[in-house]
Amino acid sequence: MQLRYSIFGESHGPGIGVVLEGLPSGLVVDMDFIESEMNRRRAKKGGLSTPRLEEDRPEIISGVFEGRTTGTPLCAMIRNGNTISSDYTRTMNLARPSHADYTGRVRYGGYNDYRGGGHFSGRLTAPLVFAGALAKLWLAEQGVRVGGHILRLGPVEDIPFDLVHVSPDQFGEIAARTLPTISEEACEQMQQVIQQARTSLTSVGGIIQIAVTGMPVGIGSPDDSLEGIISRNMFAVPAVKGIEFGLGFGFGSAYGHEVNDPMRMDGDRVIFLTNNNGGILGGISSGMPVIFQVVIKPTASISREQQTIDMVNHTNAQLQIKGRHDPCILSRATVVVEAATALSIMQALRDQ
Repeated sequence: MQLRYSIFGESHGPGIGVVLEGLPSGLVVDMDFIESEMNRRRAKKGGLSTPRLEEDRPEIISGVFEGRTTGTPLCAMIRNGNTISSDYTRTMNLARPSHADYTGRVRYGGYNDYRGGGHFSGRLTAPLVFAGALAKLWLAEQGVRVGGHILRLGPVEDIPFDLVHVSPDQFGEIAARTLPTISEEACEQMQQVIQQARTSLTSVGGIIQIAVTGMPVGIGSPDDSLEGIISRNMFAVPAVKGIEFGLGFGFGSAYGHEVNDPMRMDGDRVIFLTNNNGGILGGISSGMPVIFQVVIKPTASISREQQTIDMVNHTNAQLQIKGRHDPCILSRATVVVEAATALSIMQALRDQ
């Protein structure tokens, strides 16, 4: 059965959640691991993220019995607790720049929940992380691991993954840092950039790099490419505005002899000497690590005054956003992008 998931709820409603269909029966639901993944997405103290602190404890309503999946639809809900909806009442008719206020109002005829962005809020990534944790548990049984790090935050760059020799042992070390980076020095410099953005009443974006190890050969197809499956799930994550696989746009300034991935035989096994294509050829996995990068735009809610419109009176207006917002979402978004990746890979493997 095809793996499908649906996220429900609004940022300031009673709760948010996810329904997963197509999970195999008998999967052990390791709540300790799930809790550790949820904790990676939670807001942190110290000025690096929003002051809105939520417990984010998933309540499994269906699909799990005696600690294992039943194979029927799994539904989990996360209660919203720390909401201050009054922050949004004053400006409910003003379209916040770079948010979905205007497009959402047009799409849903003005009936959408505007508080905290409603269903468009990054708050909805919490149930996505829960679903991704389940996917990671299943992938681990297949020998597949997913990990990520902040490759770039503002002007600061981290060490990239080795495209050929990515070790899943790195993933735990990266996740344990204050910010998920390979380099400790980059971690410290990125924290300074975030603090500078916060005190300057603005926000900062960056790039997250993802690696999938243990990927078997032959997953995907030309009409439903592995890149397409991953990209479809990535663009369901708020703030993702672009994706590239392997060298990505670097191919545009290269020559073929520089970037083609040479192949050799190692006994009966095919190996690639480089992995510029990011582990995917013709939409199908090559057996090399699947490597890609996604760009995350700066948090749309900033405290500086901005030009906008009044959507009801159809007039120009000025807006200064109040509330509790992240000066940078890269640290919390990394596990979200990992979750979307894990669900993508699980979908591709289950479908095939």
